[in-house]
Amino acid sequence: MPLYFGLPTSTVPAALVVALLLAASAPARSQAAAPAMAECVGIDNDGERLACFDRISGRATRPAAAPKKDPSPAIGAAASHAPDTTLAAPDSSGSMYDPAWSFDATTPRYDVTLYAPNYFLFGRYTTALNTAPYDPQGGGVLAPGSELDSTEAAFQLSFKFRLWTTDDRRWGVWAAYSQQSQWQLYNDSGNASRPFRETNYMPELILSHKPGLQWQGVQWNLFNFAFNHQSNGRSDTISRSWNRLITSFGFEHQNLGVLARLWWRIPESSETDDNPTISDYYGWGDLSAIYKWRDQSVSVTVRGNPSTGRGAGQLTWTTVPLLGPLRGYVKIFSGYGETLIDYNWNQSTFGIGLTLNDWL
Repeated sequence: MPLYFGLPTSTVPAALVVALLLAASAPARSQAAAPAMAECVGIDNDGERLACFDRISGRATRPAAAPKKDPSPAIGAAASHAPDTTLAAPDSSGSMYDPAWSFDATTPRYDVTLYAPNYFLFGRYTTALNTAPYDPQGGGVLAPGSELDSTEAAFQLSFKFRLWTTDDRRWGVWAAYSQQSQWQLYNDSGNASRPFRETNYMPELILSHKPGLQWQGVQWNLFNFAFNHQSNGRSDTISRSWNRLITSFGFEHQNLGVLARLWWRIPESSETDDNPTISDYYGWGDLSAIYKWRDQSVSVTVRGNPSTGRGAGQLTWTTVPLLGPLRGYVKIFSGYGETLIDYNWNQSTFGIGLTLNDWL
């Protein structure tokens, strides 16, 4: 039996018929596929267009994956429409009041920290030295022939101890103590023998709270209520003391901290009152602001009594660390009452020294 390329002759007619049929149908299939492909080209969606081409080619198609939703536009839109005039809990990270008052929940329950500035002024010069309380003719304590210097040293020690707190540390009760001394360190005249001209002692009991609220970027992070006793520990003609209830409000915005205090003097009888007119000079409150920049700070405090027109202002500058935790400290004061013995004495002073801390 003859072979055509190895195939029996009986199979040749069938093979030729199949080949001829395929060749004849190719133009028809090409013409039918062309309109279908044109329809696929006109589809905008990438997934649907690819599925269309797969159907024409006969390739099995897979279900298209659902497109992932980007939550950021919704979040951004919600944030852009969020009102900025309502009180809300702020992001307290970086708050200046948190370390100052141990509001962090990880701080010890019974904590000892610094309070008011702890400083030592090597020199404090006054433009108007108050010698009247020490005049021997007025019943003072200086012996005849003794004099006071206009330049002296001054220092302050201040710390607080937390007696009680809540688990989140946002409420606490503190006992605080501050002591300010004016020391005639450079005085060697007569019998004075470098005395301490004045020392003021100030124990306090403080209820402290962190409100943790903000309004248009201003954070309210401190509310304190305190009983405050201040005296110079002297007797007779140079004794000075008073008791106050003090309410404090602490705010901050970025690097600026503000502390507003209002106080009420607890009345004393005329027989025991050492300084009945002290409120005429100290007023009924004070306002302090501190600005921190590049690891240094500038602080301003003003107080006074509008009805009497008397008061005082203080400006301090704290430098970057100079020796371990010690920083340079410059203090300028003008007005009444830098110390209790000078509560009704107007003077301007300038001092320079070192400090461990600011008030915030």
